[in-house]
Amino acid sequence: MISALNQLVDLVEERLTAELDVETLAATVGTTAYHLRRMFSSLAGMPLSEYVRRRRMTIAAAAVVRGEDDLLSIAVRHGYGSTEAFGRAFRSVHGAGPSDVRRDGGPLRSQPQLRFRLTVEGSISMDTRIVDRPAFRLIGHAARVPLIHHGVNPHIQQHVAALPAQEHDRLKALADTEPAGLLQVSDDVDPDSAEGSELTYLHGVAISADTPVPADLDVIEVAAGRWAVFRTAGPHPQTLQAAWAATATEWFPSNPWRLRPGPSMVAVLDRAADFSTATCELWLPVEPA
Repeated sequence: MISALNQLVDLVEERLTAELDVETLAATVGTTAYHLRRMFSSLAGMPLSEYVRRRRMTIAAAAVVRGEDDLLSIAVRHGYGSTEAFGRAFRSVHGAGPSDVRRDGGPLRSQPQLRFRLTVEGSISMDTRIVDRPAFRLIGHAARVPLIHHGVNPHIQQHVAALPAQEHDRLKALADTEPAGLLQVSDDVDPDSAEGSELTYLHGVAISADTPVPADLDVIEVAAGRWAVFRTAGPHPQTLQAAWAATATEWFPSNPWRLRPGPSMVAVLDRAADFSTATCELWLPVEPA
């Protein structure tokens, strides 16, 4: 996977002024666009689209400062149809418009070309199993919430807190298949995993594909497939979030699996009364790489 990401960076550099075709780039490096975008975002700390924009504006800034071409020619050469669109992208990266930078020579904020490397620590083993599951359903109470990478997501917290206590017991009674117990489900996640982008969060349980769904509950149909299941225990949600990050930095680069589209699920197996610590299982949909 590290080699594939470095090939991607090289391909992006070669085609920096062309429209980004992630599907073709992914096929070129032997993976899927979904997995590539998720791994790039997790390891680079920014979406692939944002990296491309920053690199384009880094190269474009040199042309702007040199003053050899008019701004429209520079905009078109770097994939923008108008000076207005180019100016917005330029300002978002450099903090000043191209006309100001041409006049003053700055400010300029450069994005270096990335290079991914795998550092093998070997000190922490990840408690993982691969599970084959037939199609099933996730049922419960869903809401659209923004993605937050670190700490407690207050939007999710508010959504769950609004449910009456007896509703949690009712949901648990409806569960009839793995993953067991109450689940924290994230679905329809932006492939770039950009912080602030919206996802569907469902507080609910898993049921068999042929189990009837109560009319007042939301449902996510889950196709048959394989899942990588990571077990975590410790301070919550820090331990869980660290494990989630480690799947990208350690597990996927070292194992012959890649992410496939589908919901990610967290099953809380045990927890302290105040939820300060918890034992969880993180379920991620995978396929052979």
